[in-house]
Parts: sequence; C-alpha cells; structure tokens
Amino acid sequence: MPHRLVVRTTALLVVACLALGVAPSAAQNRGLLPTDYYSEVGVAEVAIAPDGALLAFTVTTVDEDDNRRHREIWMQVLRGGRPAGEPFRFTDPTREASAPRWSPDSRVLSFQSRRGDNDTADSTWFARVTFPGGEAYQIEGVDDAPVWSPDGAWIAYTTRPDAGTDDDTERDGWIAPDAITNTLDVERFDGRVITSMRYKRDGTLTLRPHPSTVAKRQLLVVPAEGGEPVQRTEMTFNVGDLVWSADSERIYFTGDELEDDERNDELTTDIYVVSREAGDPQKLTSNPGSESAPAISPDGSRLAFLQTRARGEETDLRIVDLAANGTFRGIPRNLTSDWDQTPGTPSWAANGTAVRFLAGVGGDRHLFEVTATGDLIRQLTTGARQVGSMSTSKDGLVLAYTVTDAVTPAEIFVNRGDGSLQQRVTAFNDEWLADVNLQPAERLTWTVTDGTEIEGWLVKPVGYQAGQPYPMILKIHGGPHGAYGNTFFRTFHVLSGAGAFVLYTNPRGSTGYGNAFTYATREGWGEIDAEDYLAGVDAALERYPDIDPARVGVSGGSYGGYMTNWLTATTNRFAAAVTSRSITNWESWYGSTDVQALTEFEFGGAPWEQRELYRRLSPISYVENVTAPTLIIHGENDYRTPIGDGEQWFMALVKRGIPTELVRYPRSSHGLSRTGEPWLLVDRLERIRSWFTHWLVEP
Repeated sequence: MPHRLVVRTTALLVVACLALGVAPSAAQNRGLLPTDYYSEVGVAEVAIAPDGALLAFTVTTVDEDDNRRHREIWMQVLRGGRPAGEPFRFTDPTREASAPRWSPDSRVLSFQSRRGDNDTADSTWFARVTFPGGEAYQIEGVDDAPVWSPDGAWIAYTTRPDAGTDDDTERDGWIAPDAITNTLDVERFDGRVITSMRYKRDGTLTLRPHPSTVAKRQLLVVPAEGGEPVQRTEMTFNVGDLVWSADSERIYFTGDELEDDERNDELTTDIYVVSREAGDPQKLTSNPGSESAPAISPDGSRLAFLQTRARGEETDLRIVDLAANGTFRGIPRNLTSDWDQTPGTPSWAANGTAVRFLAGVGGDRHLFEVTATGDLIRQLTTGARQVGSMSTSKDGLVLAYTVTDAVTPAEIFVNRGDGSLQQRVTAFNDEWLADVNLQPAERLTWTVTDGTEIEGWLVKPVGYQAGQPYPMILKIHGGPHGAYGNTFFRTFHVLSGAGAFVLYTNPRGSTGYGNAFTYATREGWGEIDAEDYLAGVDAALERYPDIDPARVGVSGGSYGGYMTNWLTATTNRFAAAVTSRSITNWESWYGSTDVQALTEFEFGGAPWEQRELYRRLSPISYVENVTAPTLIIHGENDYRTPIGDGEQWFMALVKRGIPTELVRYPRSSHGLSRTGEPWLLVDRLERIRSWFTHWLVEP
C-alpha cells in the first residue's frame, strides 16, 4: 500500500551547526575519508568543579603510528559561568589519564592513570589545582576512584580487597571448584574446566574464571588525608553506585544479590545503606524489579532513584523521604508514570525542587527536569542534537556537557543552570573539518500499515547534482533497542563522500519513541520491522527520484547485521550488502553467545521451547534466496555475536556462487566499529566504502 511521506530539512540542524562553530565553506570539496578518523578528537567525562570555577574533561586522540588511542585530562577556566581563555592540558601528555573527580572544596582533582611503580594498570592519583599546586600524588589507603563525603573529611571507594596479583594466582578459577573430573597435574594443566555458563564475555579476550573464585568489589572508607581503609561491606555481590548522605554519616550503594545465579532471569538490583562507622548494611528496596542510580537531595531528606519492575517494562524515576537513620520513610513516589520515555541517571537541582536527567527522545538526547511533586517535566536543552556527560556546579548556576549533531563530533558546552545561555567551550575538530564537505541530514517520516509513524534521516552524496542518478545505502542500527539520531556517524559521511545517498532509520524496536514502540517487535524480529525499512526506502525514492532503485545497498552491524542478512534473504530490493558482526542462525548463536537472555526474552523462551520460531526468524533458513554480493565483517574475539555465524553465512553464499568476501579482524570484539584498534577500525571503513563503490557507485 502507499505510505504517507513527510519530509523536512531540519532547520534546527543549521542552528546547531552555527552554534557548534562549523561554518559552511565553498572551499570544502571532498567528502569524509576513512583516514580522517586519525584526526578526530573525542571529548567526554565532563566534570565541573563544585564552585563552578574550573571545568575538567577528557580529550582522546588517535596515535596512528602506534595504533592506539591516547587520553588526557584538560581544563577550562570559567568566570561567571562563561569560558575565560582557551582550554589547556592539565595532565602529563606522556601518560594516560581519565575519570576526573572533584573534592567538595574544588581544590583537588582525582583521576585514574598508569604511572608510578605500577604503570601496567590504572591507579588513583590526586592533583592540587590551587596554589602552590605541585606534582600528582597518591593518598594512602585510597586504591580506586574516590567518592568524597560532603564535608570533605572522608573518601569512600570500592575495590576487590583480596584480589591477588602474584604469579601463583594467575590461573585461579581456571578449574571450576565444583568440577567432578580430576586434574592429574595442576601445574602442567593450563586448560579450562568449565561449569559456569558465564565463562566468556565480549571484550574479554581470555576466558573468565569461575564466578565463585572472583573477589567481589566491596565498600571501603578512609580519612580524606589518608590512612588505613576500613571495609564497610562484606557482600556476596559487587557493590556500586556509591552516594554519601548529606551529613556524611552514611553511604548508599547498589548491588544484586543474585548476580551469580545464572538461572535468574529477573531484575534484582537493590539499594542499600550502611553507616560510615559501624553496623551492617541495610537493604532498602524489595519491590519487584531493579532499583539503581541513587541520588540524595541537597538537604538530605529525600532519595531519587530509577526503577524498572521487569525486563521490557518502563523505567521510572522515583523519590522517597528518608528517616533520621537514612532508611525509607513512606512509599517511593513515581515522578514519571505519565511520561513514556526512559529517564537517565538522576541528579538534584541545587534548590531541591526538581530532579534532572538526560533522556533520548526520537533522534535527540536532551536534559530534562521533573519537579519533586511530579506535576511538571520540562526540557532544558533543545535542538537537533544529542547532549551527554552532563555536570553541574554545586549552586546549580552552571551546567557543562557534551554536544554532538549529525555533522559535528562531540564538543564541550557550558550553560546557565536554567538552560538559557549555551556557550561553546572547545573546538578540537574544527581545523580538520574545515577541509571536509559533510552533508546535513534531512528528516523523513512515513507511516506503515498499522498506522505507526517511523522516523529516519537521509544524507545526500557530496557534490550532489539534481537530475544525476545516484545509488543509496540503507544503514541499520544495532540492538534492536538502540537508536540513530542527531549525532556524528562517520560511516554515513564516508559513504556520502563516496557518492551515495545514505538512509538511516529508527524502526519499531528502537528506543526514544515510548516503551510500546521499543518492544513492538517481540517474537517478530524481521517479520515486523522489515516493513519499516522497506517503506523507508520507498519514502526516500519518492523524495529523491534521482536515487536509482536498481542500485540500493544495505548495511548494518549486530542486530543491523542480522537485518541485513534477513532483508537480502527475504526480498530482492538490494543490489549489494555489507553485514557486520551479524547473526545468521539463532539456534547456533544461542549456544555460543554471552547473552542468551536476549532471545529468551525477545523470542519467548530458549530454542527447545520455541524451536519453530528460532528457525523461522533465522536468515539461514532463507539463504537460497540471496542474490546480493555480500561483504561479511567479523571480529575473531566477538563473543556477543560469535564469528561462527559470519562463517555460516559466508559458506552458504560462496557455495551458491554469490560474490562474497569474509574479513576476519584479529584481537577484535563486538565493539570493533567503536573501540577497535585504530588501524583495524579505519580498514573496516575503507572495505565498506570500496565494496559499495564497486557494486553500486561505479557500475
């Protein structure tokens, strides 16, 4: 049936570009190249001093020669909430530094770095930012990232107190303690005996030891000037999310007492409180679901936190009154029950009348606040952009955060506490971007059969001339519970620079459009969402008749790789494909991935409980229909979507005579496209570009 089409060039993108300082230039005559990645500078981990006078943040650059990333901490002086002078490097440029945290008096900055006697692992360092300054130093008894008490007298942190580092502990946990089989010679045997289902995890190149042999992170407290740390918890689970009470007498934390129960499929994280000096921790929550991200009000009388009652249900922001001993007084109140989006980590406004959080809405992410009474939710930042890593001064008068949009990598901004005067702080990417022509994204919407409106964006080719025929590439995001939007995606611009339209969409299953939209594809992956993609292709063809319908490609990674396989196996719409870290066969995937719970929830059970569904939703079941030349990209250490699925797809296509290439990247996990080795990440971009150039651009 025909699809209703709505198109508008997003005017807010123009405003965003001007605000970010990226001015259009007639001299820009080339598109983005894969090797431009080496010039990209990343900013993150924003931390404004409590007094609002200094802003710390991390800067990440890429060292092409050494094939690595380098991270430092930089500073920006603020006067009256505005930038004063240029940002400057704060930490040693020859050392890695990250995770900046301020002391309550704004005089000391802590950070994680590899330096000193142990330069093979991060340790905690401190630096004075007021006269006379001096070298970075360590505080006796502080072995991990510090959380200062409000009065500045104490530091809390979590660590594994009994974690061994000696050679004789190197293979602890390699032989499961509950194994029945015998090991003849423990010294000679360097294999693994596994009884736990969680023996591997994506991003970890070696197999994991048995969970029972790994020490749990516990809460320790030490005087701020240093001393002997006192361990305040002995939990059977990892302690996290530390938050001090306003009077510095207690510490709130979160933990999941069933985290090692491999058969627990419920959400079971809870909030606890423990006195700084003595006594056992108290569990404060017991409702169904998980409670996380506690945040204390400025006067110490209330606690805000997030709650998700069950997997697939909405996440809500709740607050509760606190008794004198720090326990809950009354029933927590839901502040977002009528708001169909997902709030992020909460923080209180300085006057205690509202709680703030970041949240994605459609293709944007912005700062919101909800009154403590729950009667008003207000958006504080605006524009076709995504805001991240938000930090605020103690008095609430100054905000700092990162901003990115469709044509600009993230940069730092400061703003008034009410969001009324945004100013840019950094411009690390301006110089190299001045030589690059980046096409803005045009927003499209279309309606599918059941009346649901779908949102997408279209990027024109660099040098576009109306009346000339062009190919188009449909890009599919991962998840499926993720989202594309108004943020910088280098792959899109590389393909635009190669001479193709790029269409990217948020079909049903994406986040940012309400909980029902997010879980609309349960037990129907491929069968439901395929319509959203194909209707989006039709919408783009209607908007730009210059797009050649015979030269449409498709590409995606993870869930996007699965859908790439699905669409090329169940339709004939695509002339070429690139499938990355993809899924081909749900039954074999289930036995080799590190996240079986994904399909147990999404498909209504394990393969032996839903055998017909697993097979029906597997692209391998329809591989005989594939005609699109296909490039298969996979990391050899991907445990999320293991390489066996890519190998199955490759073998089937080659046997059938389909032009196919399999690129195997060594030392690469599921995050290759985001955090992989720079050389390999850039190589991946070039292979995607050259594959589509060969099959779509040059014919």
